Amino acid sequence: MIIAAVSAYLLLTIAIGWYAARRVHSAQDYFAAGRSLPLYMNFATVFATWFGAETVLAVSSTFLKDGLSGVIADPFGASACLIIVALVFARRFYRLNLLTIGDFYRKRYNRTVEIGTGVAITLSYLGWASANLLALGICFNVLSQGALTLEHGIMLGAAVLVVYLFFGGMFAVAFTDLFQTIVIVCGLLYIAFTFGDKAGGFDRVLAAAASEDKLVLVPSMEPRDLIALFAAFITMALGSIAQQDVFQRVTSAKDEKTAVRGTLLGGIFYFVFAFIPMFIAVTALLVDPEAVKVGLGSEGREFQLILPNLIMNHASGFIQALFFGALLSAILSTASGALLAPTAIFTENILKPMTGGRMGDRQLVTTARVMLVVFAGSTMLFALNSEASMYEMVQNAYKVTLVAAFTPLALGMFWRGATPQGAGLSIVLGLGTWILMEQIAPEGLLPPQLVGLGAALFGMIAGSLAPQVVGGRGHPEVVDEAVTGKPAHPHGHGHGQAHGHGTAARKQP
Repeated sequence: MIIAAVSAYLLLTIAIGWYAARRVHSAQDYFAAGRSLPLYMNFATVFATWFGAETVLAVSSTFLKDGLSGVIADPFGASACLIIVALVFARRFYRLNLLTIGDFYRKRYNRTVEIGTGVAITLSYLGWASANLLALGICFNVLSQGALTLEHGIMLGAAVLVVYLFFGGMFAVAFTDLFQTIVIVCGLLYIAFTFGDKAGGFDRVLAAAASEDKLVLVPSMEPRDLIALFAAFITMALGSIAQQDVFQRVTSAKDEKTAVRGTLLGGIFYFVFAFIPMFIAVTALLVDPEAVKVGLGSEGREFQLILPNLIMNHASGFIQALFFGALLSAILSTASGALLAPTAIFTENILKPMTGGRMGDRQLVTTARVMLVVFAGSTMLFALNSEASMYEMVQNAYKVTLVAAFTPLALGMFWRGATPQGAGLSIVLGLGTWILMEQIAPEGLLPPQLVGLGAALFGMIAGSLAPQVVGGRGHPEVVDEAVTGKPAHPHGHGHGQAHGHGTAARKQP
């Protein structure tokens, strides 16, 4: 029964994606849903993209293992990212009317900075997308009771994602996210109430978490531990700001007010709802403590199976169908964004500049579809060969954008003095220092990503204030354009245009 229900669900998801494909007529439609999403859809895309396999499987199991201090990056840092974007960046992102976040680096600096950050952002998605393919593999493996191996499950998951993203792009993401958000919320809330009753009620579950010291956010006041917590929070809170999937959701809104409200509501709701899987995981301590003990003592990826095993061993067929429906919804919504975002960046900001910017709109979409397949294959291979947990994969992904892309974005958006030379030096020093520290002092007092972020900030400021040997002054007028929404080059000269994408954006969902 459950396999039939899941199969029907996957077919419905594919059908929704194909229906959405009818709305794709341009690159802006494919990458940003034609800047047309109303608040309820924009909110759903923000929430569903963040609420994925990591939240349901990895965060819940990590919480059981390490308590709140172990999940400081997600949901605390992840929610903070969305709130910061909503309050600080969303209006500026929307007013610039760009196709990708990579376009900002070209428009503000030059092609070299665009390509450098584009490569860093694209590579950062390998870990995140692979984490979600791994989750799909785990899901299919558990559902089939081992008939489908983990490897075959990963391959099947990649195929499903490619099928419904290939033609529909961001419209497919938006339509399926709305549907998947409803399934996630209803399914997990019902399961939380059901297992809460099995465990003896909300108070008993909360008391169990407290007795196991799972509700302590700062377990130690030692400088090393405090710095590690801060680094984990900052990695997600700032590192994910310079990500294409966040930018896509902001700019897919129908107007800038919707962009701000949808992102803010999505961030707040994500923070609140991320505790539901953690609550369900704590009920396992009371319903099946031996299984939890075995799960937490498992090596490698096995500890992430605590929730699926709880559901399979202690729930009815209806609850099982609800859980795996919600889990698949969470995985597919996040994985679709994690595949479409690097596809957009690589096509628009790496391949297109290599052709001298002569790639037409239709050719851009065709190339993006080809690259979607290529990127899906690459992340599938990464997932098949990595031994890291989903939580580790995701945190490692954001270290790349934290040290390479965040500083040129933030200072370029708010500081007119930022120059291409400063941005280039920031990327080189940030990445180089981080990689070096990962090799020589990965467990040092200062985590490598914090050292890399410090080097990136130094490179940007020093490179911008020093005599400009390369790149000139860049285009500081873009800062004014982001504030006012008025093109810096009203007649279309130079870098002031968004390549004509969306000059006549449709306003219907």
